[in-house]
Amino acid sequence: MGKQLNDRKAQHIQIVLEEHVTGNAITTGLERYEFLHNALPELSFDDINMEQNFLNKSCKTPFLVSSMTGGADFAETINRNLAFAAEQRGWALALGSTRALIESKAFRPSFALRKYAPTAPIIANLGAVQLNYGFSADECRQIIDYTDADALVLHINVLQEVIQPEGNTNFSNLLCKIEKLCNELSVPVGIKEVGWGIDGQTAKKLLDIGVSFIDVAGAGGTSWSQVEKYRTTPIKQQAAAAFSEWGIRTADSLQLVKPHMNDKLLVASGGLHTGVDAAKCIALGADFVGFGRAILEEATISAENVFQTMEVRELELRMAMFATGSANIRALQQTDRLQKINS
Repeated sequence: MGKQLNDRKAQHIQIVLEEHVTGNAITTGLERYEFLHNALPELSFDDINMEQNFLNKSCKTPFLVSSMTGGADFAETINRNLAFAAEQRGWALALGSTRALIESKAFRPSFALRKYAPTAPIIANLGAVQLNYGFSADECRQIIDYTDADALVLHINVLQEVIQPEGNTNFSNLLCKIEKLCNELSVPVGIKEVGWGIDGQTAKKLLDIGVSFIDVAGAGGTSWSQVEKYRTTPIKQQAAAAFSEWGIRTADSLQLVKPHMNDKLLVASGGLHTGVDAAKCIALGADFVGFGRAILEEATISAENVFQTMEVRELELRMAMFATGSANIRALQQTDRLQKINS
């Protein structure tokens, strides 16, 4: 089991870094929006405050390192670099799937990141479908204890599970099991997609059963059916190609989900590349903004490379806030300067 996990996770890293794993036509939808420039913001740039709370834990920024990897030899280096940089820059840190932590002790060090990020919010991650394959609150508690996580996010990835050779495809009766888990765990439980977005009706169902936060993880970035296409059978390769443009665009998913959130935390991710992308997501209602593949290559090199990229994203967001007259994240969420472009 350990070798199989290592090989799969290592392949995922290599494919995402080296192959074309996004759709050719589908975008995040953020290009349909632009800010009306404020030439006189009546603010000092130095006074702009980007602080934001992630589930009662203060962060210096509204940024999140999206779930990426774990359970492979090289993943330990990647995650360590991400954790160091997240701690220094004040980002929240979401782990890759921690299923490997339970199934193989050999790769647990790739998830033991609290020593590198003592104050950052850490979000453990598990496939929701694993609740139908032997995982219960007991295994989730082990994951939370080992990672010293502040929350657990369950990812939903129906198309990936169909295409990948080792896929688990029984997604029946998961809602009641997610509700049970929310009631049994001592930490908040969230839900994230992996690149196809979440609609409003699904979000409402999840929030009604006790989910504490949602990451829409919309379309326009990495498509995991396209990632798995490089690892699977010829028949599934052909089928995966038909889904290269599938999903709810990130901007659209945000607008579908936001009305149902009330005071729950909303994360935007999926194909984001700049701080201006982040600013648009926040103006559309997001509380936090996640970056994944956009910082993965830097994480393979050093924590310093990740640190520098994070610093650029932060400067871009701060500049967008300055040029819209937004003194803080709440003001940016309430701005009337984000306009949809007529096309």
